[in-house]
Amino acid sequence: MSLLTDDLRALLGTRKVYTAPEPLGAAAGRYFGMAVGDDNPLYSDPEFARAQGLPGVTAPPTLICETNQYANLPMDSDGYAGHSWHLDLPGTRQVRGGNSYTFHRRVRPDDVITASWEIHDLTEKRTRTGADMLVVSSRATYTNQDGELLAVNEETIILVGLDGAA
Repeated sequence: MSLLTDDLRALLGTRKVYTAPEPLGAAAGRYFGMAVGDDNPLYSDPEFARAQGLPGVTAPPTLICETNQYANLPMDSDGYAGHSWHLDLPGTRQVRGGNSYTFHRRVRPDDVITASWEIHDLTEKRTRTGADMLVVSSRATYTNQDGELLAVNEETIILVGLDGAA
């Protein structure tokens, strides 16, 4: 049985774009650093940040990848309010295959972030035990209000058939 349905195939090239309603702000970087246990003074001390060649405080790099802070989406049943492809395929379980981040420039408090997500590949495979699986590859590109590239996030989601070997 193929997991690559016509509905899923139709998602290839689908794009979702989210733009923050306001600049990131210095507090967001400071609080995100505290939340992830990163006490780097780049996130809280403007003098230190300037001494490192930055115009002021910045934020931990992955903060902009957390679209729940600005996507303005409703919470799902798990309480998550960020970007999701909602790949609900009966008879499968969804597994995160991983993320690969490339950061081009540190964000600044005055940056207004836009995330543009696109599904760019769907590949059918089999697990070692013979179960069908579908590998969904998407890419998020993060830019600021001036169109400057800030980061790219390559994400892989895997849908694994629950029936085992076909």
